[in-house]
Amino acid sequence: MSEALEAIEIETGKDPTTSIIWLHGLGADGNDFATIVPELDLPKEAIRFVFPHAPVQPVTINGGMRMRAWYDIADGANRREDERGVRASQALVETLIGREKKRGTKAARIVLAGFSQGGAIALQTGLRYPERIAGIMALSTYVPIAEKLPAEASAANRDVPIFMAHGSHDPIVPLARAEHSRELLQSLGYPLEWREYGMPHSVCPEELADIGAWLGKVLGPED
Repeated sequence: MSEALEAIEIETGKDPTTSIIWLHGLGADGNDFATIVPELDLPKEAIRFVFPHAPVQPVTINGGMRMRAWYDIADGANRREDERGVRASQALVETLIGREKKRGTKAARIVLAGFSQGGAIALQTGLRYPERIAGIMALSTYVPIAEKLPAEASAANRDVPIFMAHGSHDPIVPLARAEHSRELLQSLGYPLEWREYGMPHSVCPEELADIGAWLGKVLGPED
């Protein structure tokens, strides 16, 4: 098993039994979304937010500059997906899930969330995870290695709730790419909630309100 990534952790109450693992985008770190926790209208039970820092690695599209990234992104029109990097980050997130389970959080009380690259890894991991999780939140992102998903999808998470949100003016991850991913997931039968906002590659207050409402639905009261 991979060594667990360093992460910022925020607990909204004592002895949390619900965890949200939230992955940042390219070049950012775990601090990127830690500040939004107070802005979410959260369920009343205690929740542990885990904001891990991605590994530092060279990123081709940025001239080989080393930065925090979940996988490499190639430059040029014929971009090849960094499948090896995607799968390596999947393993890292699976390790984080395992750590939460050791702390007493059931898989069914874990949400995987992420923005941009982080959202891609949340989808990559959650859709393949062998135990049912609570949900997947994918912001301004897409399904990576999409052509292999039908064969690799976990039966346990065939009905996992998915929240996808995207900006209509996103210059980094075009809206059409996210829509293609949405259509793929819907064609495979996943229960998907889609939201579109008049924003670029970012988040907005309306989106945060919708995220809080969705978390309330998928988490609900613990059994």
